[in-house]
Amino acid sequence: MAPTSPQPPQPRRLPQPSQPSPRSTPPSIEPTLRRTPPSSQPTPPSPEPAPPAAKSVPDSSRRSEKSRRAIFDAALALVGEVGYPRTTIEGVAARAGVGKQTIYRWWPSKAAVLLDAFMDLAERAAREAGQESYEIPDTGDLAADLKQVLRATVDELLNPVFEIPSRALAAEGVVNEPLGAEFVTKLLEPQLQLYVKRLRSAQDAGGLRPDLDPRIALELFVSPLAQRWLQRTGPISYAYTDALVDYALYGLAPRG
Repeated sequence: MAPTSPQPPQPRRLPQPSQPSPRSTPPSIEPTLRRTPPSSQPTPPSPEPAPPAAKSVPDSSRRSEKSRRAIFDAALALVGEVGYPRTTIEGVAARAGVGKQTIYRWWPSKAAVLLDAFMDLAERAAREAGQESYEIPDTGDLAADLKQVLRATVDELLNPVFEIPSRALAAEGVVNEPLGAEFVTKLLEPQLQLYVKRLRSAQDAGGLRPDLDPRIALELFVSPLAQRWLQRTGPISYAYTDALVDYALYGLAPRG
């Protein structure tokens, strides 16, 4: 057998230096935030839709007052323009811009509408004059107090806002007995009672005869003014009403 030839020496392999292991990142100085994986994050609640804007609720009292004022103005204007007989609920409703059922819901007749309109007109005039209601002043000087009130009455009777509808109603009341009675009961008599109250106060103070009836006494200066105004028998003025008061009080003064 042929002898084996010796193998040439193999170069010696030097050991390879081991690769350094990756250096781990040093911990951060800042505290680590634990974050929930995206897949497990809770879904934020959807914002609730804003509630719809609240609609303003109409003020029924304001609407009613506006309608009432329009009805009063229309009634007073119509009775002055066409007279009481030709004034109708339908005409008042059309002019006021309301349904006639609205009027019938508040008043039983056109007479009731007109009387309330007059009372409202008087109350507004009193408020504009700085008074809560009509009152005859009591300063202790009866003549001065009566002259002041009658001068204010002259102003009203010469004001078309009062004169035109009041003349139409007064004239109708002469031939329409139910309307005339209602006009006196609801509007005229309450005003006359204010004179009664003032005359009684003067009686208590000794300024008038103790035996006189104040309800009759007031007609000495109120009735002539009303007659002259209604029948146009002469002009009405401050001088005229001042004279009425002087003449009346001369006869009403105590004797002695």
